[in-house]
Amino acid sequence: MIQATLHQLRVFETVARNGSFTRAAEELSITQPTVSSQVKQLTKTVGLPLFEQIGKSLYLTDAGNELLITCQDVFEKLDNFEMKVADLKGTKQGQLRLAVITTAKYFIPRLLGSFCQQYSGIDVALKVINHQEIHQRMSDNKDDLYIVSQPPEDIDLQSHSFLNNPLVVVAQKNHTLAGKTNIPIECLNDQPFIMREEGSGTRVAIVDLFKEKQVQVKVKLELGSNEAIKQAIAGNLGISVLSEHCLISEGKSGELTILDVDHFPIKRRWYVCYLAGKKLSVIAKTFLDYLLEESPKMTFPDSSILAKKTLN
Repeated sequence: MIQATLHQLRVFETVARNGSFTRAAEELSITQPTVSSQVKQLTKTVGLPLFEQIGKSLYLTDAGNELLITCQDVFEKLDNFEMKVADLKGTKQGQLRLAVITTAKYFIPRLLGSFCQQYSGIDVALKVINHQEIHQRMSDNKDDLYIVSQPPEDIDLQSHSFLNNPLVVVAQKNHTLAGKTNIPIECLNDQPFIMREEGSGTRVAIVDLFKEKQVQVKVKLELGSNEAIKQAIAGNLGISVLSEHCLISEGKSGELTILDVDHFPIKRRWYVCYLAGKKLSVIAKTFLDYLLEESPKMTFPDSSILAKKTLN
């Protein structure tokens, strides 16, 4: 393997990740014959087939799988080395790979904006996905850091709580319960309700509370987007439970109101996580420290009119 070049390994990793010689060539901006030639030379060096073609699909062999793991480890170490060299030079340069659940998109870009202004040499690869998808990315060690509302228990993680994430009952501003105070949670029985999709942390929290308090709502819709739920509420299709952060953009001209229901808000926190035992890069550690220090200082537009007040 000492004869294998770094370029050959990069080409092989790109083919393996894309499952295609054509897509690898497009990503690397080289020709497909060049990709094939580099993989062929690497295969000769290894002495075993790295891929097998079945129909139109390309699969890794056992040797290919082992080499892919090795490549990913090598490239991660090289990236970290480059970041450390930049750090020694007194600069912060490199890429931060960050995955966050959908609701976090309402505040994370603000933190990233101020962070990137302070460290202009850092590029951010941001993935906004649901809990199920982020769980898979954690299992595959795809990112540096993860921001979630509930860290999974079946993955060994280092987790830090950094910001409140209250869940509130949201209704159309003309709802019959709007403006009332100390509404018994039993009043939600048989209310038309818009539920988040399976795999959502918000859904888990809602279901747990309703089960505990023996509340039965009428689920009219299941939606996978907070924005879609807000539009459905505004269209008078029902009420829902959302993170208070989802309502920041509503402002005084919004069509929604937070209902003052007993046992709400559901008190939750945001967590930043990374795989236990993972050695964070200089960039990831810099952002982690920045997040833990700066997030408690965050103020949100119109935050004073949230929490049990009409947003209009």
